[in-house]
Amino acid sequence: MRWTIKPKPEEEQIKALATALGVDGLVAQLLLQRGITTFEEAKNFFRPKLSQLHDPFLMKDMEIAVARIEEAVANGENILVYGDYDVDGTTSVALLSSYLDSYYPNVATYIPDRYTEGYGVSFQGVDFAEDNGFTLIITLDCGVKAIDKVEYAKQKGIDFIICDHHRPGSELPQAIAVLDPKREDCSYPYDELCGCGVGFKLIQALGSRRGETIEDLIPYLDLVATAIGADIVPITGENRILAYWGLQVINQNPRIGFKAIIDQIKKSELTITDVVFIIAPRINAAGRMEHGQHAVNLLREQNLERAQQFAKEIEVYNTDRRNLDQEIAKEALLQISENKEEEGFTSVVYKETWHKGVIGIVASRLIETYYRPTLVFTKSGDKLAASARSVKGFDVYRALEECADTIEQFGGHKYAAGLTMLEENYEAFKAKFEEVVSQNIDKKLLSPEIMVDAMISLDQISPKLMRIIKQFAPFGPGNSAPVFMAKNLMDAGYAKVVGQDGGHLKCRLADANVGTKGGSIDAIGFNLGTKLDLIKEKGFSAVFSLDENEWQGNISLQLKLRDIK
Repeated sequence: MRWTIKPKPEEEQIKALATALGVDGLVAQLLLQRGITTFEEAKNFFRPKLSQLHDPFLMKDMEIAVARIEEAVANGENILVYGDYDVDGTTSVALLSSYLDSYYPNVATYIPDRYTEGYGVSFQGVDFAEDNGFTLIITLDCGVKAIDKVEYAKQKGIDFIICDHHRPGSELPQAIAVLDPKREDCSYPYDELCGCGVGFKLIQALGSRRGETIEDLIPYLDLVATAIGADIVPITGENRILAYWGLQVINQNPRIGFKAIIDQIKKSELTITDVVFIIAPRINAAGRMEHGQHAVNLLREQNLERAQQFAKEIEVYNTDRRNLDQEIAKEALLQISENKEEEGFTSVVYKETWHKGVIGIVASRLIETYYRPTLVFTKSGDKLAASARSVKGFDVYRALEECADTIEQFGGHKYAAGLTMLEENYEAFKAKFEEVVSQNIDKKLLSPEIMVDAMISLDQISPKLMRIIKQFAPFGPGNSAPVFMAKNLMDAGYAKVVGQDGGHLKCRLADANVGTKGGSIDAIGFNLGTKLDLIKEKGFSAVFSLDENEWQGNISLQLKLRDIK
């Protein structure tokens, strides 16, 4: 791993902010590195307010979207709320449909089948709308590229309102309204919302017309926070406010569906990391293993007993998903090593029997071993389908654009995308993708980077520092948990490997200059078991974040090791 130490702000700036806030220089430094320079900015950072959310009508087409929904309600039209099968899509559909349900009965939901329809708006979905008398489809987390599907619906007298956050193509669909902060002609002040975030702005706009305040919409924020975490959008600006308040809802008054999941995992206080690694995979598992509608049903359920039954089913899907992705990841790693492709700039693997629902997770697993832009292909009907994942700093979506002549369809983000292609184009695509990446990637991006906020000594670590750092949360892209580096360390004599395969490192660290008489602190290093011999030597350096270990009701401070040299 590459360790990169962030530039330290000017000493005068640190002192001025430290004095204004009554904190020490280290905390002031961490805030300045996050762009927080004044008392007022710090207050808003530590206590995000819902009043800081932007006016939803600043988003292009919002007035038109609200007017069309109000017209549909006034005329008694049937409204179909349509979303993708992943966490962002299913939470969005649950959010908008349950909001509309609260005052209007003619609302139904539609999640496309991952296997028969694929990603986004499908002709099958439009046919379903026509067959069942829907005259308005509202899409969430998809639709900004569905030009032909929207045209097809128009011919059938069905209107579309699109709520999306993906990059539009050169042309927009001919929908009644296209709500997407990434539109070139949209001047909305924050363009990093997830799909569920755009859905929330729509209910905020609808609510304002109905005399509701932002406080009335707080119960929907558990869905928004989950989507923000799962979709790996920056936790800055509006997303940070929504995530902060959404986590409070999850921990204090979650909807019945979340309560059913949380009751199964038996964890008291959930962080955004828990949402990403505990709640989100379970919601996702429905669409991966069975059908995304199961997740929507769970998230909309009002009856606890029924929700617990849904949650049990989803738990089974999640266990099956986990077994499957581990098995496929092993096969894919073997394929890379046998084909000697680890020397290239990309990892592209294919097997026609791999389960389409888990190839995205497998791509992420491959990056953990071979840190390269990665695609995992499988057979889907008479075509190939793939999930792409990238390394930090490299835009895989742009790279796919350059390979567009070999691809049928693709969509996604800088770091994650999906595509379909004809099987005969696979080898040509593979060669082209390798060529594009090798010509455009900065070679240093091929080894993972740890950004270090500050150099500290172990004696600076205290429960008080931990209490302040916890208030920097929720953490995520754009607001990562602070990472520290300490030099000249020694093991206090307790180091051992733990975990089923001895993959993790457990130890107690002290300053080598003063030894254990200066005190020592527990540390855990996940996947750092191979570093056991290294820490038996005095004078090593470590990169870590601060963590709390909960054991038999006791909470103690510990270091979460990221790397050792």
